[in-house]
Amino acid sequence: MNFLLFQFGVCTFRYEPNQSTYITKAFNFYIFPKPFSRTSPDIKFICQSSSIDFLASQGFDFNKVFRSGIPYLTQEEESQLREQYEERRSQINGAGPVSYTPTSGTGVCKVPEDQRDFIRMVDCDDDDVLQLNMTINNHVCFSFQRKLIYQTLNSKYPKGLHVETLETEKKERFIQISKVDEEERRRREQQKQQREQEELNDAVGFSRVIRAISKSGKLVVGHNMLLDVMHTIHQFCGPLPEELDDFKEVAMSVFPRLLDTKLMASTQPFKEIISNTSLAELHKQLREKPFRSPTTECPEGIQSYDTSTEQLHEAGYDAFITGLCFISMANYLGSFLTPPKSHISARSKLLEPFFNKLFLMRVIDIPYVNMSGPDLQPKRDHVLYVTFPKEWKTSDLYQLFSAFGNIQVSWIDDTSAFVCLSQTEQVQIAMNTSRYAESYRIQTYAEYMQSRQKSTHTSRRWTDDGWADTSYSLVDSHHWCYLQNYYTSTTN
Repeated sequence: MNFLLFQFGVCTFRYEPNQSTYITKAFNFYIFPKPFSRTSPDIKFICQSSSIDFLASQGFDFNKVFRSGIPYLTQEEESQLREQYEERRSQINGAGPVSYTPTSGTGVCKVPEDQRDFIRMVDCDDDDVLQLNMTINNHVCFSFQRKLIYQTLNSKYPKGLHVETLETEKKERFIQISKVDEEERRRREQQKQQREQEELNDAVGFSRVIRAISKSGKLVVGHNMLLDVMHTIHQFCGPLPEELDDFKEVAMSVFPRLLDTKLMASTQPFKEIISNTSLAELHKQLREKPFRSPTTECPEGIQSYDTSTEQLHEAGYDAFITGLCFISMANYLGSFLTPPKSHISARSKLLEPFFNKLFLMRVIDIPYVNMSGPDLQPKRDHVLYVTFPKEWKTSDLYQLFSAFGNIQVSWIDDTSAFVCLSQTEQVQIAMNTSRYAESYRIQTYAEYMQSRQKSTHTSRRWTDDGWADTSYSLVDSHHWCYLQNYYTSTTN
């Protein structure tokens, strides 16, 4: 979760039955969470040197990311900023709490002791606006000091001045004070509020694309897309839940219809005729018999890709060929119909076995995560759950189970791991020998899972107002789109 997504590719496909052609629109977005104001999120992230080196070798434009990357906000971040904006506006209009009362007569001053000398230069009898501007801006003002200046001047000159903080191209901030009548002051305040609203709307940025895809209910296709879905939700929607079932509900509320071309290519009837399911190799194989490449057209003015010149590892191009792979495999399923069909719709029942199942790497007996239902439950009768002191290493576990032959160890955390025995019959023997052990404890996999059973929970849906406790429905569509993400950690 500490990695940052730099590039996001989207390619939409729309089938034109009269020409038997797919109209494509590919988009390659550079994105970066640059702060638009002092109150917006200041994101910290890490990068992996091997990933940066790989992207650089592929011609990735890092300058474009940091200089002109599209910003974004999660819904929670956007809501917080809008609340802060409303609070500032109400304070300026006199509706909010005033944290400073200027010194006058026997009035009580709420300015902190270390700021009183600084604020006296504002709380004076000098009505020369030019001199006041010079006096204030010759000092380096922190945000809290600027707030004190605002409150002091607004209290002393409730109708005679307009006070505004401006920023230079070099991000240097200064306060501008102008003598204005009431009508002009209101006009300037309205202009300022309009600018702030426009800045905030711009800061939402790329998140609007994700929200539009989510609302559309279109079929969203990716290749080996589990990490793509996770990064997309985490970066543009909100924090990922800790529990798998909660993650599924959140993911399905954002993207109700998903399809993974890597899983599709690894499943019957494709796995017998497709030897390599990496994206580039899959695309090559699907251009040969028994498959047929779809005919595509791109509207004028939209970025187009030519598959004869590979542009792998550019997100928009990878999204484009992911869509081509899906169409080729989907249309191949039409050859099994009577009579055969050359075009299979995204709504076809032939595709239902592949919906909402995401390819799962490095887990031999569970090939995919079922996002809209229970996962496969392989037999784990030969697996033990072991807890032990923090000082233990893998070698200690191998020594503990040395009498049982070959074992496999899968660490959970510093004090627990799964140990897979070679034979189920050995489980009871291991349990008996550990009965009186003091430094470690062994449970069967069934006992471990029983202790992990969760209580029932409420479904959550992603709405315009954030996460809401509700149920959701799936929406069918004639259209679909394909996503491919790039982040500072590379994925297969």
